[in-house]
Amino acid sequence: MAADHPSTRNLPLDPAASAILFIDVQNFSVRRDGGEFKDVSDADIEGKYGYYFKRIHEVAIPNMQRLLAGFRKAGIEVLHTTIESLTKDGRDRSLDYKITGFNVPKGSWDGKVIDELAPLEDEIVLPKSSSSVFVSTHVDYILRNLGVRQIVLCGLLTDQCVESAVRDACDLNYLVTLVPDACGTYSQERHDFSINAIKGYCRQISTDDLLKEIGQ
Repeated sequence: MAADHPSTRNLPLDPAASAILFIDVQNFSVRRDGGEFKDVSDADIEGKYGYYFKRIHEVAIPNMQRLLAGFRKAGIEVLHTTIESLTKDGRDRSLDYKITGFNVPKGSWDGKVIDELAPLEDEIVLPKSSSSVFVSTHVDYILRNLGVRQIVLCGLLTDQCVESAVRDACDLNYLVTLVPDACGTYSQERHDFSINAIKGYCRQISTDDLLKEIGQ
């Protein structure tokens, strides 16, 4: 006889079996002088990337700060991942990152979580060198050791590293909760398309509603 399993993704979090993972909220991709944008002109920052910086600084990061505080207060496990190579020259990066030109050297400022979400001493931070944290880190092993069955995901970019994590976590038998208003990408269209495309892999809930759910 088959083992019992949930019949829906729309289950409230069990704090004892849950964790939240903040994806790639780091100096490299958030700061104007971070590696992703240091060679971009001011005109392109205002134009091509205007939506992105407005979204992350006015919506996504403030909501992530609220989630971080709430989950810490509720005693729910907090993890972070950042794009960061295991080497200085990035020779261990994925082929995709090599082609794209992304190299965040081991131990660099670019690879640090932003100060607004700075990890506590005992929070787990996983450097990754591919889009999905489940491919280039041992996060699955860690989550299972922690007894986590429900994972909350948020961060950057909605339609790239966040979406990759959603799909992989689902396939690895986690119940996934995505917080769309704590995510961001380069345009509203890209964000909306991704959120709609991955509805079948996760439940989606606002920051406000998730904080209420965990009693914060």
